[in-house]
Order: sequence, then structure tokens, then C-alpha cells
Amino acid sequence: MNPTEVDAYLRRLGVQHPAWPTVEVLRELHLRHLQTVPFENLSVHLGEEIVLAEERLVDKVVGARRGGFCYELNGAFGALLAALGFDVTLLAGRVYGDEGRLGIPYDHLALRVRTVDGGEWLADVGFGAHSHYPLAFGARGEQEDPGGVFRIVEAGPDAAGVRGGDGAGKQGGGEVADLEVRNGDRRQYRLEVRPRVLGDFVAGAWWHSTSPASHFTQSLVCSRVTEEGGRITLSGRVLKSTSADGAREERELETDEEVLEVYRDRFGIELGAVPVVRNPGRSG
Repeated sequence: MNPTEVDAYLRRLGVQHPAWPTVEVLRELHLRHLQTVPFENLSVHLGEEIVLAEERLVDKVVGARRGGFCYELNGAFGALLAALGFDVTLLAGRVYGDEGRLGIPYDHLALRVRTVDGGEWLADVGFGAHSHYPLAFGARGEQEDPGGVFRIVEAGPDAAGVRGGDGAGKQGGGEVADLEVRNGDRRQYRLEVRPRVLGDFVAGAWWHSTSPASHFTQSLVCSRVTEEGGRITLSGRVLKSTSADGAREERELETDEEVLEVYRDRFGIELGAVPVVRNPGRSG
């Protein structure tokens, strides 16, 4: 990213250009990203191509003022962090689904971020409902966050009996096991510690945007964290609001005009027509 693109990205987030890539800066950027750039899968249903190239991702988030799903959001955010001087590593994860089943390889993209003041963090602005702030990567105890109580723990063997590893080993002696990210009692995803590049995730992004078995092709979602610490989500025509204290409200929007207004006024997304679910036969 060039300096003009970095400045435009920071304006999108409403953040001043930081002097140093510290943990406090990372925390601010992480939260503002969740508040201003929605987690959404509209491209899947609008027939828009999803291209995992840094320039295209940044142009979508900044130029088009859109959001995206994990590959796009964490891909763009990682590019911004790297341009600001953070040490960023892309990591691949597999999301836990129904009955604890793991998703496909390269199911999820998350970021391992090192700061100049010695911290190492799991940053993830592309999982939907997740932590509002980065999680301490090396901590194995509970980490309290407005989004829940999180833990990063060493994962056991997967269904194939594989523990994983980074290919380099721990201090030269044996592989480092995969990690598991949990929110309370709920396992969110299994994270590999081996570094990846953006191109590694192309097959996963293609599958999630085209397969009838992908939940992204079965339903519409647009969601972000609110400034008050809650969450607002538009699922098709159903508008859901959750306050920071957990109180929930839900209502169905009756007209296309209402739907487009919510996209515009609550998520900053200008659309010419209401998206239609690509694969409604498997929805729900």
C-alpha cells in the first residue's frame, strides 16, 4: 500500500495516522475496523468476483466503502497493519460447525501481529461475532473482552489424528500443535501456526462463494459492532440489534426501500437493488 492508500484507509476507520505500531494503536484500529467495516457476504449474491489480491481488497474496503468476509477483511486489514509497520503473519483456520465438525482447509484467515512494544496478538476482524480487541497470542488463560471471555489453547488431534505444526518445530525439537480459539465454552476455530500467504486462501474463498454447501451461499448477512459496544445485523430482511448488555431487538423490514435504507444508513453501503439469496433451497 502506498501512503495515499494508507491515509484513505485510516480516514475510512476514523483514525489518525499513528506514530508507532504499538499494541494500543492495534487495539484502536481493530475496534474501529469492526465498527466501520461490516462483515458481509453481499458479493456472493450480487455476482461480484472476489479477488484475493491486496490492491483489490483495499479498493473494495476503502474505495467502494464495502465490507466482506474473512479473507477480504483480514486480508485488507493485514495489508494496512503491515504498511503501518506492524509485523503481520497470515494464519489459516478451520471453523467449528454443527456437532463440532471442522470446516474445509483454509476455511478462515486470521492475523498474527507483533508490535514494537513486544506484544504478539491474534487479530481477527473477519469472523463476525468475535473479540472486539486483539487477543494475546501466547496467553493460555481467560481473556475478558466486550465480545466474551476468550481462550487460546493448544488443540488436540483432529478427526484424522493430526495435531498440526508450523513445519519448523518448537525450538528445533518437535512440531508446534495447532491452537484452538474459544469463546466461553464454544469452540470457534482451529488455528494453524504455520505462516501463509494470501494466495493460499483462493480455493477456500472460491468454495465459500460458490458451493451450495457453504453457509455464505445460503443466506445474506451484513453485520458490525456498534459504537456502544453492541452489534447490528441485517440477515436478509430481518434487522437484529443487540445492546452491550445483551438485550435484543428484532424486526422484519417490509419493503425494498427499507432494506436499502438500512444498508445505506446503518452500514454505509449504497446498493442499487436488494440482494437475493443465491442458493435459497438450502437456506436455514
